[in-house]
Amino acid sequence: MSIDPPSVVSSEQSSPQPQTASGRAVPAKAAGKTPRGARVPAPDALDPRTKTVIGLLLVSSFVVILNETIMSVALPRLMADLNITAGTAQWLTTGFMLTMAVVIPATGFLLQRFSMRGLFMTAMSLFSAGTLLAALAPGFGVLLAGRVIQAGGTAIMLPLLMTTVLNAVPAHRRGRMMGTISIVIAVAPAIGPTVSGIILSVLDWRWMFWLVLPIAVLSLIVGALKVQNLTESKRVPFDILSIVLSTFAFGGLIFGLSSIGEAASGKAVMPLWIPLTAGVLAMAGFILRQLVLQRTDRALMDLRTFASKPFVVAIVLVLVSMMALFGCLIVLPLYLQTVLGLTTLNTGLLLLPGGAVMAVLSPIVGGLFDKFGPRPLVIPGAIVLSAALWGMTALDENSPVALVIVLHCLLNTGLGFIFTPLFTSALGSLHKSLYSHGSAIINTLQQLAGAAGTAVFITLMTTGTTAAVNGGMAAVPAAAAGVHTAFFWGAVISLVAVAASFLVRRPTNELPDGVTLH
Repeated sequence: MSIDPPSVVSSEQSSPQPQTASGRAVPAKAAGKTPRGARVPAPDALDPRTKTVIGLLLVSSFVVILNETIMSVALPRLMADLNITAGTAQWLTTGFMLTMAVVIPATGFLLQRFSMRGLFMTAMSLFSAGTLLAALAPGFGVLLAGRVIQAGGTAIMLPLLMTTVLNAVPAHRRGRMMGTISIVIAVAPAIGPTVSGIILSVLDWRWMFWLVLPIAVLSLIVGALKVQNLTESKRVPFDILSIVLSTFAFGGLIFGLSSIGEAASGKAVMPLWIPLTAGVLAMAGFILRQLVLQRTDRALMDLRTFASKPFVVAIVLVLVSMMALFGCLIVLPLYLQTVLGLTTLNTGLLLLPGGAVMAVLSPIVGGLFDKFGPRPLVIPGAIVLSAALWGMTALDENSPVALVIVLHCLLNTGLGFIFTPLFTSALGSLHKSLYSHGSAIINTLQQLAGAAGTAVFITLMTTGTTAAVNGGMAAVPAAAAGVHTAFFWGAVISLVAVAASFLVRRPTNELPDGVTLH
C-alpha cells in the first residue's frame, strides 16, 4: 500500500513521468519539471499523517514496554510495604510476562481483523486503566490485577507498531525506522531498573504508576484525535481452540521458565515439571492445529513464516540476544548490590550508560542497514556481545565499578548492532500477507527468550553460589563465584550467536519456493 504524497508535475509535461528502479514515480524536481514555487517531497517521503501516527505509536510503545522491567528494583520495597514474601512479589513481574505470552499470539489475528485505530485505542485504554488501578491498589491482589491489565495493553502495542511500519514505510527506509523501534524493544526494558531506582530514592512506589499515568492518558487523547487507519482490516475466522492451546502453551512455558530460579532455591510454587510438561504438550497441539488451519489461511499464528530461511536465522539470533539482555538485567544488579554493596539508586544509575549507548546506536545502525544490509553489522555485533560476556566472567568482589560500566556498555554496543538488522531482516524477508503473523511470532518468542534468559542466569548463579558456600567460601566471594558461573555459560551460549551471524542475509519479501497463500 502506497502512502506517499503525490508528486508535483508540470502541466506542460507530456512524456511519461520518470520512475525509480522500484517503479515509484520520481518527483518532478528530479525530472527537471518543477513548477515555480512548488514544494517537492523527497522520493518515498512519508506524509505528515503517517509520521504522526508512527511517532505516536513509538512514544506509546516506549512507555508501555518500560513497565515490563520497572518493578524489578522495587520488589524489596513492595515486600516490606505490602507484607509479602519474595515469591509473592515476583508475581508482579511473572504475571505481566504471562499475560503478554497469552495475548501476543492472538495479535496476528487481531491486526488483520480490527482497524489500527481501534487496536491503538484498546491498547492504551487497557494500559491506562491498569496503571490507575495499580497506583490506587490497597493491597497485593489489586496491584497484581493492575499489572495484568497493563500487560494486556502492552501485548497489543508492540506488534501493532511493527506491522504498521512494515506496511507504511518503504523497504529501503525500514532500517532507520526499525532502529528507532529497537529503542523501544531493547532500551526501554534496559532502563526500567534505572527509572524505578531513581523514583524509589525520593518517592513512594506508587509514583512509578502516577508518573506514567499522565503520559499514557495524553497518548490516548492524542491518539483519539490524530490516529487514522494506515492498514486495511479484513474478516478472518476466529479459532477458539487455537486460543486455548496457545494460552496453555506459552503461558505454561513462561510460568515454568520463570519459576526455575525459585525452584533452585527450594521455593517453587509447584513442581516445575507440571507447567513445563503442560506447556510442551499444549505447544505440540498448537503447532499441529496451525499447520492444519494455515492450509486455508485461517491460522491464529501462521507458521509459513518459518519457510523463510532469513526469518529463521534472525529469530535464532534474536532469541540468543534477548536471553543475554534479560539475563544480564537480572544478574548485574544483583552483583552490584550483593557483591559490591551498592545502593539501589547507584545500581540503577550505573546501568544507565549502557542503555544510553543502545539508544544512540539504534537509529545509526538502522541507517547503516539501509546502505550495507545486515551481515556487516550483525557479525561484529555478535562478536562484541560475546566478548563482553567473556569479560564479565572476570568480575569478582574486587572488580572496580568502572570495569562493570565499560563491560555493560560494550554488551549494549553489541546488542545495538544486532537488534535493528535482525528485526528488519526477519520481518522484511516475509511476504506482506505474513507481516502480522511474523510480528506476533517475534514478540511472543521474545517473551520466551526473556523468561529463559532470566531463568538460566538466575539458576546458574544460584547453583554456583550454593556450590561455593558448600565448599567453605564466605558469603560475598561465594556470590561472586555464582555470578562468574552465570556469565561463563552465558558467554558459551553467545558463541551460537557468533556462528549464526555468518548466515544472515539481506531480506526479500517474496514467498519461498513451494509456499503458497490461498
